[in-house]
Amino acid sequence: HACFCKCASLLVLAALCRSIGGLENHNNPVAPAAKGAEFNRIYSGFVNREVEEIYTFNYSTKPGEVDAVRVYVSAGSDDPRYPVIFVVRQQKAVLSWQVPLVLRGLYQRMYTYQEVSRTLCPLEPQSEEVTSEQFLFIDVATMAPFNIRYELLVQRVSHFRLETGVEFKFSATPSQPMYFLYEFPEGVDSVAIEVVSHRADPCAVVSVQDIVCPVYDLDYNVEFIGVYQSMSLKAAITVQQRKDFPGGKFYVVFVIKPEDYACGGTFPSTKEVTRKDEPCSGEERVKGLGVTIVPSATKRVYIHAILFSLLIFLLFYASALIVAFVHYMRIQRKEGVYSPDEDDDRGTMAVVTAVCTLEVCEVALSLGGREGSVASSHPIASGTPEGGTYGAIDESSPAPSPAPREGLHCRSGPDSSEDEDGAVHALRDLERESALHRSRAFLYVSDLSRKDSKTVSKKYKIYFWNISTIAVFYALPVVQLVITYQTVVNVTGNQDICYYNFLCAHPLGVLSAFNNILSNVGYVLLGFLFLLIVLRRDILHQRALESRDVYALEYGIPKHFGLFYAMAIALMMEGVLSSCYHVCPNYSNFQFDTSFMYMLAGLCMLKLYQTRHPDVNASAYFAYATFAMVIFLAVLGVIFGKNAEWFWILFSIIHVSASLALSTQIYYMGRFKIDIGTFRRIGMVLYNDCIQQCNRPMYMDRMVLLILGNLVNWSFAVVGLILKPKDFASYLLGIFICNLLLYLTFYIIMKLRSSESLRPIPLFCIVATAVMWVAALYFFLQNLTSWEESPAQSREQNRPCVLLHFFDDHDIWHFLSAAAMFFSFLVLLTLDDDLDYVRRDTIPVF
Repeated sequence: HACFCKCASLLVLAALCRSIGGLENHNNPVAPAAKGAEFNRIYSGFVNREVEEIYTFNYSTKPGEVDAVRVYVSAGSDDPRYPVIFVVRQQKAVLSWQVPLVLRGLYQRMYTYQEVSRTLCPLEPQSEEVTSEQFLFIDVATMAPFNIRYELLVQRVSHFRLETGVEFKFSATPSQPMYFLYEFPEGVDSVAIEVVSHRADPCAVVSVQDIVCPVYDLDYNVEFIGVYQSMSLKAAITVQQRKDFPGGKFYVVFVIKPEDYACGGTFPSTKEVTRKDEPCSGEERVKGLGVTIVPSATKRVYIHAILFSLLIFLLFYASALIVAFVHYMRIQRKEGVYSPDEDDDRGTMAVVTAVCTLEVCEVALSLGGREGSVASSHPIASGTPEGGTYGAIDESSPAPSPAPREGLHCRSGPDSSEDEDGAVHALRDLERESALHRSRAFLYVSDLSRKDSKTVSKKYKIYFWNISTIAVFYALPVVQLVITYQTVVNVTGNQDICYYNFLCAHPLGVLSAFNNILSNVGYVLLGFLFLLIVLRRDILHQRALESRDVYALEYGIPKHFGLFYAMAIALMMEGVLSSCYHVCPNYSNFQFDTSFMYMLAGLCMLKLYQTRHPDVNASAYFAYATFAMVIFLAVLGVIFGKNAEWFWILFSIIHVSASLALSTQIYYMGRFKIDIGTFRRIGMVLYNDCIQQCNRPMYMDRMVLLILGNLVNWSFAVVGLILKPKDFASYLLGIFICNLLLYLTFYIIMKLRSSESLRPIPLFCIVATAVMWVAALYFFLQNLTSWEESPAQSREQNRPCVLLHFFDDHDIWHFLSAAAMFFSFLVLLTLDDDLDYVRRDTIPVF
């Protein structure tokens, strides 16, 4: 009886469940049976809320092969509320998408696509030796209450593997991305993926991803993993097997973007932005592409490039050693003639030298009042001023007796000294006397080198210590910042951050373009070599001073090496900071590359001016404060220089005002005081010399130089106001370089006009400098990149390597410009060597 009751209960429960299930089936679609399907056949039908379709594909794969399957679908639904959903189920992956496919552009602008095709994630090659069978299910469904027509086509991808050195051409659209498999050949550790297109638009993204599923091949997810870069006409990505893909395989993914703004195209209009929720069709965006994968530089190429970079500049060291050795042998021969072997003869020579020094002292003191007659016989001083001159001392007036200079003090004994008050009064008297000497119409180096040489040398040594300190404080945060840039590039894979020449970018370790960094070694090596050359000259000069050599004391241009040391440090730092810039070159950090260029140009001009104006040159503190202001303006130009009208007006005012102030200081040798009464004094000068009576300028040569210099600088200011160059840093650097070239040309012309000569070494350096600069500028103007444009547009200018399959045109610019700057420094160092045996009171100032 109990068993009968239990059976009855179960029957009632089963009937109840059957009735409930019947009610559910009455309201929901019946699960369809899977339909067997075949490749390369188009299937079509209708789906709605109650009808869905399932297709099953059965195929076999051969051992060791990777089979890729591509699914093409389309649907007739124009209503984005009721899309058709396609779900693809594989053995280890599920992929789904909707039709119409909706992609978002800038400002969330909607783009819809009725035709979609996707490549399914391939299965890993089977290790079995027999053919394996695979299954593929595709579900087609929608929630639309009405019928929607669809079409389905499934094909095997016939060309899924990319081959080394073979170009493969294809096309893609935003809704039909493509990706392919590449496997490193045996013995190849690094390859370069080069992609080209005949049309700049539509904008594309090239991505390199690891062998994982799913593959991110749509606009909104292609940047999730891997390495990627935008593309218009060209793209290139260098891939290293050991670093990036230890498995030896990777996918190359090609995605077309729905808009072109990422590649520098136009932005959507305001009207389009206000209608961003209204979808628009993007079916016409088809881009033809060609991809080639070639082996990149091998270890041997890296070694050859490093050795070449070092050896080419070590030749400069060898040449310098040869020149120094020849110079040493010549000195030894001369000393062998005048230096007997016996001690008595050495003592006799010492006495003779002392007597000669005293005689020269007396002659120099006696010539102090006759400088006017010496001046009148000089080629530059052959004319006399016409009419009166404002603030001038007439040549016929008696000149004050010159203060004794170092080496001409006839002391009674080694214990003779002056008290502190006397020294202060003497210094003040010397300043007043120097001011009187500087008021003459015709000046000589002796008039502007009256201060104690040790004091002046210490003053110029401050240039060296200050720039060394500045270099440390400037370089450390720069290095930290560029390391952060490189880390971001490596972690995110976004290669649009840095503007490399991707067709010749050879990575090493964490660095993406090692060749651009290696080529800067020339600045460091040649800067250090110049430092050694200056140090040698400094040591020889100090020995001459200690031996009371009359030629070191009273002949030639006064030797002060502080600025030369500073120039050497600046050249070395230019190499360091240029390397930092090329770690990740872009618009924001270009100032790292140019900051010490400004300082190099400024230091060269200061050194050129100091040569014949040692007592009136700018102090290190003022000079570096000026450089700091220049760099501050450069930063403002980087931030505001593109569009801000107020910035260009402000900069032009500062530029013209600085040119006038500097011209005044140079013309009056530092005797024109700049304060509140400056404009009143300028007005008086203009009224007296130009309106009341037209006078000939007191310093005609200086006036010609300053007029030319002001014309050049005012022209730069006008060009800046009108054109507003995007690259403000290069514009500012051009101002410095033009002023330096103008001053150097003027100096050489005046030197030759003064019946001075050019020795073979400085003449060779001038010719070498000109040749090197012309060659360097040729390679600089090749324009391999441009951060004034978008990354994709910049890559349109990329070019392959031209030297050793490792260096590009910009690397050659680094090599040649380093040599050009080195020879330029040698010009400044040796230009006046012909005056070493000419008395300073006969060397003109200009």
